[in-house]
Amino acid sequence: MPPWLSVTVLVVLGAALLLGMAKGWRRLSRGASPVPPPPPVPDEDALGAPRTAALDATYVSTTRAGDWLDRVGAHGLGVRSAATVRVHDAGVVLRRRGAPDVFVPRAALRAVGTSGGMAGKVVGGEGLVVLTWVPDPGADPRGLDTGLRLRHAHEADGLRAATQDLIGSTPAASGSEESS
Repeated sequence: MPPWLSVTVLVVLGAALLLGMAKGWRRLSRGASPVPPPPPVPDEDALGAPRTAALDATYVSTTRAGDWLDRVGAHGLGVRSAATVRVHDAGVVLRRRGAPDVFVPRAALRAVGTSGGMAGKVVGGEGLVVLTWVPDPGADPRGLDTGLRLRHAHEADGLRAATQDLIGSTPAASGSEESS
């Protein structure tokens, strides 16, 4: 086969692959459109006292609760990004670089646990902290799982404990338990 034909075939295959990926991402975003957008991050005064320091993490993705491969593409929730995580009296704030920030209000939190993987990242052991939350119980009572990989693994216990304390002190969260 002449070299120009080989190059042409590779270019066509590469373009087809990129087109397929773009169509898949658009379909993922459209399929998750019933997911309500997360509430905006309140100003610092409304957040209340911080319960943790700002922790460096990788925001892995958000999936439908209980289905670690069903990534939610709507509202930028499926975009992996560097982030800082901080638990406040009002909820959990995820400040993301290159993607929209995410605020998980205290009343929306249902559980916190760990996982070995989630759409976009598989790690050894239980290296991801997973927040389970329900942005709008009327839309989908099953909720969402948001996965975070902390830069310093020893900080995961503190993040989980602070989030669990927040859940435990929320009247709407009666009956929820920490999942691992």
